[in-house]
Order: sequence, then C-alpha cells, then structure tokens
Amino acid sequence: MGSDILAIAAIGGVLALGAMSPGQSFILVARTALASSRRTSLAVSLGMGAGAAIFALIALLGLQSLLLAVPWLYQALKIAGGIYLLYLAFTLFRARPDHTVPTQRDDLAPPQTHAFRLGLLTQLSNPNTALVFGGVFAALLSRHIAGWMYVALPLLAFVIDFLWYALVALLLSSSGPRSAYLRCRTLFDRLSGSVMAVLGIRLLL
Repeated sequence: MGSDILAIAAIGGVLALGAMSPGQSFILVARTALASSRRTSLAVSLGMGAGAAIFALIALLGLQSLLLAVPWLYQALKIAGGIYLLYLAFTLFRARPDHTVPTQRDDLAPPQTHAFRLGLLTQLSNPNTALVFGGVFAALLSRHIAGWMYVALPLLAFVIDFLWYALVALLLSSSGPRSAYLRCRTLFDRLSGSVMAVLGIRLLL
C-alpha cells in the first residue's frame, strides 16, 4: 500500500508537469477566459479534466497497446484529431474583430454544455496523450495494479488537469488580462489560430 501511494504521488507530479506544458488545451482555455465568461472557461476546464480522466482509464486498461499494435487505428485517430484542431484554427482566424469590452454575463456566453464538450474534444484530439499516460503508468506502477487504482488514477488525472486549467481560467478572466486582450484581440486570435493549425498539421503528418 505504501509503495502504491508513493507511485501515485510520483505519477501526480509527472501529470502536473504535463498539464502545465503549453499546447492546444492551454490555448483554448486562455482564449475562452479572455473572450468569454469565467463560468464558460471553467466549463472548458471541466471538459479538459474529463478528457484526462478518459485517457488515464484507457492507459490503465491497456488500450494504448492496441493503438500501437493496430497502426491504422492510431493513424485514424490522429487524422481525426488533426482535422478537429484545424477546424478550431479556422474558427479563430475567421473571428471578426470586436472592440467591445468582453463581458462576464453568462447569458451572452456559449452554453456550458457546449463549452464542456469543446474542452473534452480538444483534450481528446491528441491520441499521443494516451501513449504518454501508458508510458508513465508502465514506468511507475507495478505489474499487478490494485483494483482501487482504476478509480484513483483517472480521478487524479481529472483533478490535476481541471485545477490547473481552472487556475488559468480564473487568472485570465480578471479585468487586467481581459483589457489587454481587448487591445490586441485580432493579433491574439491569429496567433492562437496559427498555433492550433501547426499542432493540427503535426498530427496529420
């Protein structure tokens, strides 16, 4: 039991570092926090956490081995994820310049279910994450995984990702960052779209 707790602590540290690394998830949460309501960006963060939990469960069930053993399935998932990221990039590029002050009113924000789904799909758009989870678990867990780990590790992944992106959402949805975003909204959206496009193309190649 003691070794399992130490393994969970080590896994938590690795997953936290991974969550904090810049990528499409960070861009989406940051942009939502700046351009929409705080509640909407928290709903996106919730979707990110749910996606991380799904990947953790996939890794624990050994399905990452299936992705490695069936190359066409892995490639199909990568292509689907790449197309989705390119779609997000397109929506950012076509966003019209808006010089009104972003509002915190939730009646003007996208529905929370839509925001949650956007976060979930963005998190799931990169199947490489499942392989990373599988590698971390293989390195830090014993061969015989305790039954409670199948609940604890996905929950840990959810908590880490949700808390990190919720922190980002809370910080960037404050008045200072939102005012700065308003002054250079078009540039920020174009840069965000460019990064999304690059990440999408990388998945397609």
